[in-house]
Amino acid sequence: MTQISKHISLYEATHNAGYVKQGLDNTPTEAHIKQMQITANAVFEPVREYANCPLSAAMYRSPQVEKAKGRSGKSQHCKGEAIDINGRGKFPNSKIFQFIKENLIFDQLINEYPVNGEPAWVHVSFVSGNNRQQMLTCRRDREGNAWYTIYKKGDCNEME
Repeated sequence: MTQISKHISLYEATHNAGYVKQGLDNTPTEAHIKQMQITANAVFEPVREYANCPLSAAMYRSPQVEKAKGRSGKSQHCKGEAIDINGRGKFPNSKIFQFIKENLIFDQLINEYPVNGEPAWVHVSFVSGNNRQQMLTCRRDREGNAWYTIYKKGDCNEME
């Protein structure tokens, strides 16, 4: 089995049962895999070491998958530059967010759909080159559409 990094397999980074059920191709190219390895080693592995427990890691989404989800197909996930990290109840997503914010270089860090300051998951991207250190919070409006705002203290549970 191909490994993206020490703790992420290619299968974990690309597999989604919903995509398979819909017959969508989510196979990354070699160039995508190389970028996924860079992203995973720059971001996921330090977070995994900090958390010291298994975390989920969803990385690659093909343009076909993105378009099937009603998106543009230009997401950083389509380039292998983004990863969604989730502690899945074993480790707080708010601590993942705060660790990345305080310790790592990133392009974007998104507090995804927080409830009482706890993100549903944490989106983080990393590019080879100029990383913006941009922080956002994503919520849903009344119609269920995602909307983004600049992150501000208190959007995610702050560590004391």
